[in-house]
Amino acid sequence: MGQLEALNPYYVLLFLCLVLDSLVLFCHGGTTSSYVRRLEATVDMPLDSDVFRVPPGCNAPQQVHITQGDLEGKAVIVSWVTQKARGSNTVLYWKENSCKMLKARGKSKTYKFYNYTSGHIHHCTIRNLEVHHHRFTIFSIVVYLTVVLILQYDTKYYYMVGVGQTERKFWFFTPPKPGPDVPYTFGLIGDLGQSFDSNITLTHYENNPLKGQTILLVGDFSYADTYPNHDNNRWDTWGRFIERSAAYQPWIWTVGNHELDFAPQIGETKPFKPFKNRYRTPHRSSGSTEPFWYSIKRGPAYIIVLASYSAYGKYTPQYTWLEQEFPKVNRTETPWLIVLMHSPWYNSYDYHYMEGETMRVMYETWFVKNKVDVVFAGHVHGYERSERISNIAYNVVNGICTPVKDLSAPIYITIGDGGNLEGLSTKMTEPQPKYSAFREASFGHAMFSIKNRTHAYYGWHRNQDGCAVDGDTMWFFNRFWHPIDDSPDDDS
Repeated sequence: MGQLEALNPYYVLLFLCLVLDSLVLFCHGGTTSSYVRRLEATVDMPLDSDVFRVPPGCNAPQQVHITQGDLEGKAVIVSWVTQKARGSNTVLYWKENSCKMLKARGKSKTYKFYNYTSGHIHHCTIRNLEVHHHRFTIFSIVVYLTVVLILQYDTKYYYMVGVGQTERKFWFFTPPKPGPDVPYTFGLIGDLGQSFDSNITLTHYENNPLKGQTILLVGDFSYADTYPNHDNNRWDTWGRFIERSAAYQPWIWTVGNHELDFAPQIGETKPFKPFKNRYRTPHRSSGSTEPFWYSIKRGPAYIIVLASYSAYGKYTPQYTWLEQEFPKVNRTETPWLIVLMHSPWYNSYDYHYMEGETMRVMYETWFVKNKVDVVFAGHVHGYERSERISNIAYNVVNGICTPVKDLSAPIYITIGDGGNLEGLSTKMTEPQPKYSAFREASFGHAMFSIKNRTHAYYGWHRNQDGCAVDGDTMWFFNRFWHPIDDSPDDDS
């Protein structure tokens, strides 16, 4: 007791200062959210849930969804399933306030997976939407001229499937013509699944006042592979679940590990079999040889979709395609360069830590050289936003392997928090790395709202908040047109 009384207050104060200083040095990263979500089991919705309800009517089309059908945004792929019989492959469509109904014809197919046989899966690309025939006379010679008008930009179209049987009508808006100052808002969802939390995420997105115009889905759709024998009936329920959104606005597909459906133990050795049969991408229009990697233009954005689970090493088809893709990007037409993938390159959660490292080593230099604005990924079931950093100085000799601030580099955002049955990733690496600006283990979705060639507003929304509440926000400054520091956490 006498020793304690003899302590000099000066030394006590000095000791406390040193402790506080060491804590500051230790916590050198960004922000780990103080929000604590009540931990509950993530449970898939039962098969009799209303969101899985089969539409009424004889052989009614179901699982209706659309995606972009070409590079430029002048075509739409319409897909649907008829369970009992093939039915019609025809899509009827017309512009709003037009009485002229046009038609396009698609194709249908079925597939088998172990003991499951699919319904008839239809895919129909709507392109060259209007054909006009003109007859006129020149020097007494009758001339017939056929004029093909392509899909009109920024226009509302109605379409109908199930023609001649149980007809169902939907609508969509075409994107604005690609241009540098065209405003456009993308929704971001990853690792959605079909749990009760998944339903909250999708409802939250639908009610967001920013009103997303296209969803960028960064992989892991139905989680059918988590059921016995990769129960493909869960692909059907997921298709009916998302129809309320995907039939009215394009969903841009990125494949994840749960789309692999590689199951040699039950004789299924063809990767991505259900995905390739059920979902289409416009990969050929961008010169890709496979539907897993491709690019599109949409309004002011050039979007590159990569495949984390297809070969990406040097000389592979994906590598060769991406090397040739970057020079095609015209930032005076589409100033915002966005990349989608499933496995994140920068991740400070313990889950799937460094799984994207080999792809990062292959491609990160290209991302920095071409000034990619933002990279969205999933896979980790939480949320995280990075600083603008790169790690491209390293080689085997120099040992320089620490990410550094780089204003030519993208922001990396992990948005794998859609609500799937595997639950949240709650364990994070400590201390928080310097490259990590914000992270939180909550389910949610995000919005990327492009205002013009220089500015875009980004907001992440956790499911527990009101639809208008941002859990994390950032104003993005375009790397090509306005390449100044846009980090909200910068204290320089």
